[in-house]
Amino acid sequence: MPLYTAEALVLRTYQMGEADRIVVFLTRDRGKKRGVAPNARKSRKRFGAALEPLTEVRVAYFEKERRELVMLNYAEPVRSALSSPSPEALGYSHYFAELIDEWAAEDDIDERLYRLGTAALEALVTGTPVEALARYFECWLLRLQGVYPADLRVSSEAALFLDGVRRIGPRDVDSLGASSRVLREIELIHRKLIMMHLDKEPRSVRVLNELRRS
Repeated sequence: MPLYTAEALVLRTYQMGEADRIVVFLTRDRGKKRGVAPNARKSRKRFGAALEPLTEVRVAYFEKERRELVMLNYAEPVRSALSSPSPEALGYSHYFAELIDEWAAEDDIDERLYRLGTAALEALVTGTPVEALARYFECWLLRLQGVYPADLRVSSEAALFLDGVRRIGPRDVDSLGASSRVLREIELIHRKLIMMHLDKEPRSVRVLNELRRS
């Protein structure tokens, strides 16, 4: 059973049995994987905080041919939204990770999607305003998947923001100066596009709505 090492983004985890966790992660060079993190629920010594959604990690795992799940050997955190100065960053990291998970295909290498995730994480960690960053992330995610309308009808201010998104990195998105009204306009449009292509509303949207109300 070969051992692989990779740069990866953790997308989500869920329980398996009494002690283990299933971890869904996106690697730069081998696509999305699902693996067992043994004893991760009972002890934090082996994996620590490396299994939080959108955490960038160095991971090692064993993979056997024709097995659906790989076996995690270790996951070492490189960068995490937990270190962000923004109190909303954790909620948005879950949102970004969920959208990547929904669109990433099993074992399908998509380095552009991986780079978008790591760039969004870096922007969160450096304190980029989360509402503008979320609109940036949604715009690029939909474009990368080829589902962004060419004839999108928006206000002139929203059009300026969306045009600017094409030319800058996520850390600089606040320089576009979009008002809260414009960001809300774009959010509602993106939400409809996302729901149309996923046939559901992302679970993490409820968390974001609660953050906004608080």
